[in-house]
Amino acid sequence: MDSNLSIYTTFLTLESLDIPTSNTLPAFIFGTLTYCAILVFNMTLLLTIALNRKLHKPMYVLLFNLPINDMLGASAFFPQLVYSILSQNRSITYSACFVQALLTHVYGAGSLLILSAMAYDRYIAICCPLKYNTLMSPNNLLKIIIITWTFDFTMIGLLLALNYRKEICSTKIVDIHCNNPSLMKLVCGDTKLNNYYGLFTIAFTSSLSLLTVAFTYIQILITVFVKRQSDAKSKAIQTCGTHLIVFVCLQLTGLVSLIAHRFEAVPLNLRRAFGACVMVFPPMINPLIYGLKTKEIRQNFFFSCKKVSPTKWKKKFNE
Repeated sequence: MDSNLSIYTTFLTLESLDIPTSNTLPAFIFGTLTYCAILVFNMTLLLTIALNRKLHKPMYVLLFNLPINDMLGASAFFPQLVYSILSQNRSITYSACFVQALLTHVYGAGSLLILSAMAYDRYIAICCPLKYNTLMSPNNLLKIIIITWTFDFTMIGLLLALNYRKEICSTKIVDIHCNNPSLMKLVCGDTKLNNYYGLFTIAFTSSLSLLTVAFTYIQILITVFVKRQSDAKSKAIQTCGTHLIVFVCLQLTGLVSLIAHRFEAVPLNLRRAFGACVMVFPPMINPLIYGLKTKEIRQNFFFSCKKVSPTKWKKKFNE
């Protein structure tokens, strides 16, 4: 498309989902149920942490940010997706596309930063237990959370701001949802600065989180093996193992999804698959992993079915 288009009056077209008409309703129901399940799982984890004073510790306060971030990402992806499935309309306004891309990248970067902060907390707890209360005091914990979210929104906000133009030269989004690489391909003229900053953002965020997690886990393993405490060793390995699985899966799917846009040789279906995996699986799996694998959360589960006598309920209510 040679002529410039004003973004304020332009509708963009997302890639087709290639869903047969006969499968439209089942796909809509599946997408809606998946989104509802993500909201229920993450809200349950949030309420479990919020309503139990035993869980008002730095480890769980940091974990509290993960379901918030996951619901943010899911809400940026699913409502528009299920609407387009039902309506068979793949159009979206530029402003809505920009917001979706912003929230999508905030979710992706936020996941890595929050997991890095959680790894740092475990490092202090296991390797420097005598300094834990000082280093992870309420003030320091608040600073960590504020810095994490501020850095996330600032970095991603600048990334998307570089792509925002008054005019664009294309209306085709080369993905099933809006993101920075697909918006960059709409821009008229030279986009080298956008591309370089995008690559820098990927490299910096991934490297920062990877180095943080690698350093903390190596130090944790060294500490537990040197002390030779079997109970501490098994607990540390279990905690680190769960955390590491979530982190590695997110890193791999996220990197492949973002880098695939910059290489035309990457198959379309592969790019779609990894892009969808980043938006679907972490928000679905994270609350299950951290809820079921963490003993304290499991014992204080919000929907616990254990029978409690009226006396105990009264005592618990008055605490």
